[in-house]
Amino acid sequence: MTSFSAEALLLDFGSVITYSAFEIVDRAERRLSLAPGTLTWRGPLDPATDALWVAMQADEISERNYWERRADEVGRLLGQNWTPLDFFRAIRGNDLNEDVRPEIVDLVAEARAAGLKAGILTNELELFGGVESSRSLKIVQSMDIVVDATHTQILKPDPRAYALAVERLGVAPDTVVFVDDQKRNIEGALRAGLQGIYFDVCNVSRSLGAVRAALGLRG
Repeated sequence: MTSFSAEALLLDFGSVITYSAFEIVDRAERRLSLAPGTLTWRGPLDPATDALWVAMQADEISERNYWERRADEVGRLLGQNWTPLDFFRAIRGNDLNEDVRPEIVDLVAEARAAGLKAGILTNELELFGGVESSRSLKIVQSMDIVVDATHTQILKPDPRAYALAVERLGVAPDTVVFVDDQKRNIEGALRAGLQGIYFDVCNVSRSLGAVRAALGLRG
């Protein structure tokens, strides 16, 4: 563990702040009126079921492309022509706050209470969540900064994405603890001089423990 003093927590959005689509797939099938087991892909929860996910991890396709293809696939099952925004709206319901991890809410509160800044660095908050739903999120409203590639057009792991977030936080790069569920984005953060913590959706508790340790928080 490095010896710097953390000054800011910087979080990815999808799968870190919110539950991943893979974790709520059973609920998604019910909301879409699909028979149980229709959506067979499980991403990081079971890569053997998801060749498309494996291709994304190998950098053969982008994360955006992964969800574009999944949205199209599910939309076709329902006789619809869907974008990722259509897909996520359908599976998450009307209130995106319901899909926010309570553990992350607690983590942000702890960080803020300890005097740390907090922000979001995401590739597709409004692109996948919609403008109104994204702005209604209580956790978004509690952040010091939100850097969303929907608007900046700079996708992680481009070093400019991290630099922009650090600049808006107003701290040194090596005092920022960045958390993401994609290893390529963690590697990008490390190259940009940030502290990177991989968020493993298969072991959320351990991931949160690593974040708290990096931030110097108890618990």
